Amino acid sequence: MKGYLWTQSAPAKGASTDRLKRWEAVAVDAVGNVIEFWGFKRNQGRVWALLYLRDVALTAAELEQELELSKGGVSMLVRDLERWGVIIRVRNPSDSAWRYRAETDLMKMARQVIAEREFSFIARVRADLEEAKKMAEATHAPNEQLKRLARMSSLADSTERALGLFLKTSRLDVKGMFEVFSKR
Repeated sequence: MKGYLWTQSAPAKGASTDRLKRWEAVAVDAVGNVIEFWGFKRNQGRVWALLYLRDVALTAAELEQELELSKGGVSMLVRDLERWGVIIRVRNPSDSAWRYRAETDLMKMARQVIAEREFSFIARVRADLEEAKKMAEATHAPNEQLKRLARMSSLADSTERALGLFLKTSRLDVKGMFEVFSKR
């Protein structure tokens, strides 16, 4: 984990930030809900959203207070979010407390998450499908089922290529995936 010197102005040492305004709570919860839908922890989304909206680095204690989370919960959340590259730990030279700020480059965040999570997931799917193909061939599965298994593998290959291209170019070409669906 990298720490950076903090150059942004911050609340005075020991001063608390304002409680969530109603619109902040709605926005923070909305992001939390989306993040949870994608299979992450809801509070990971809430932490990132608060930091992004406020555009100021906050301490773990401030995050606890603002989002009404436990100290241990915040500790785990910021550790995970740092690992995913969606928040950055910073320190003001005149303050001993670490603060956290949101990564604001949304494409950078998406690429990081896709590289670490979706790309490895697709690789596991491809390996499982390859194993299934070997097993099906060894047991002389019907030809039609072997063809369908090959189409499933082709979809996994196309998805992996599309994600790889996205990671390199920030463009997502799903043409190959749709071609697999159009074949009978």
